Amino acid sequence: MVSEIETTWASKILFFILCATIVLTALAYGTVHQPTIAVFYIVAVVVVLLWAADAFSSGVLRFSKSLLQLPIIAVILYGIFQIIPFGSLAETGGVTGIPRTISLEPFWTKIAAIHFFALLIFFAAFLTFIDSAKRLRKIVAVITVFGFVFAFFAILQAVLSPNKIYGIYEVPYANPFGSFVNRHNFAAYMEMTLCLPLGLMFVGAVGKDRRLLYITAIALMGIALVLSGSRGGLVSLLAAVVFLVILTTKTKNYNQFALKIGLAVLLIATIVVGSILIGGESSLTRLAETANSQDFSTSRLHIWSVTLQLITNNLPFGAGLGAFGAAYTPFDSLNGLERVEQAHNDYLEVLANAGIVGLIIGAFFIYQLFRTGAENAKTSNTFRRGVCVGALAGCFAILVHSLFDFVLHTTAISVLFLVLVSLVVACGNKFPDDSRQEVEPRRSKKSRSASVTPIEKGRRVRKIKTAAD
Repeated sequence: MVSEIETTWASKILFFILCATIVLTALAYGTVHQPTIAVFYIVAVVVVLLWAADAFSSGVLRFSKSLLQLPIIAVILYGIFQIIPFGSLAETGGVTGIPRTISLEPFWTKIAAIHFFALLIFFAAFLTFIDSAKRLRKIVAVITVFGFVFAFFAILQAVLSPNKIYGIYEVPYANPFGSFVNRHNFAAYMEMTLCLPLGLMFVGAVGKDRRLLYITAIALMGIALVLSGSRGGLVSLLAAVVFLVILTTKTKNYNQFALKIGLAVLLIATIVVGSILIGGESSLTRLAETANSQDFSTSRLHIWSVTLQLITNNLPFGAGLGAFGAAYTPFDSLNGLERVEQAHNDYLEVLANAGIVGLIIGAFFIYQLFRTGAENAKTSNTFRRGVCVGALAGCFAILVHSLFDFVLHTTAISVLFLVLVSLVVACGNKFPDDSRQEVEPRRSKKSRSASVTPIEKGRRVRKIKTAAD
């Protein structure tokens, strides 16, 4: 038995806003500038208001029980803890009464906590309102179609106007690609959009009449990723493909394993040939270059070595969320002409900013994500199995990319990452409009099931039988 909840106007608008957020955060230069971030926060407030309106209209306040929300809540609470004053610092330069906090930059720690809170709102909303098989299919279609169109636009822009975003916005001292100021961010976005249709292809969830469309979309997104020139993106793409092959092949089925290896090699070859034919700088040409830049102050190896000193000096509580830039400077042994704001390795930065507590929170999130993905990938529904493994592969690609860059600091990427996590969770839920083994699940009716925990306030919830029962 599955609870069916009335579809309200607020729920429809809210779901539309969630889908639009995936697209618009990417188009707005990745939502990294203060005005666009402010709009992002306003939209988060609108989501909360619509959520409340949905609860009032249906008589049911719903929320997800997924444990994957707990790490984000823990980060927010820990950020608040880091800015609590414990006494005062000694007089410095004639200034007294400076609060003694764990964070070296309480203001930026507060801002980081607020940003995590906004992301939590969107994450919880995605978990709650992807509440039917129809909506699951819609959001997968939005990501796939947008990824295809976005990749085409990025390639076109790279040919016609490589130094200007949309042909109007020129970013000095940066390497823009697509609508992102940083090419590594574009590559990270493509990793996630590409993995969803690739997962569906690998499990055989795509009908024969649509395979060519999917192959074209996957190839175009892969070519755009390679043309972005991100070496970390290329490595992450290869890691995601290998991950998918392993995840979708039975241990003793050597023929199936060989077939998927062949398909993976063919896919990579198609992407490589496509990028060569289009020409220009790509990840392939940049692999021949040194991993270090001309300015040693921005060398990853140097930054990582200094970050290790920072971590050692600020254990066990860290220097504070968002305080990496201030904490890094005293340990930098080079000229310091360029302020280093990120560690170019999110795992080191977590340790630097949040210490052992952050390490534990991050480890729990990753463990819970892959545990949930491994369980939900066993579903008998072919489409949902493809979505689950594709979304999990996209998350895996970002986790690999985070070894080299700080892609999750970009709002658009963190939003899409949380959407993929939500899809992994949703693939394990039961919906009234579930199909059994079809490649294309049948269309749902107007009403939908509650895949989350409801708090009943009225009489608008009823029990129905589904195919799963």
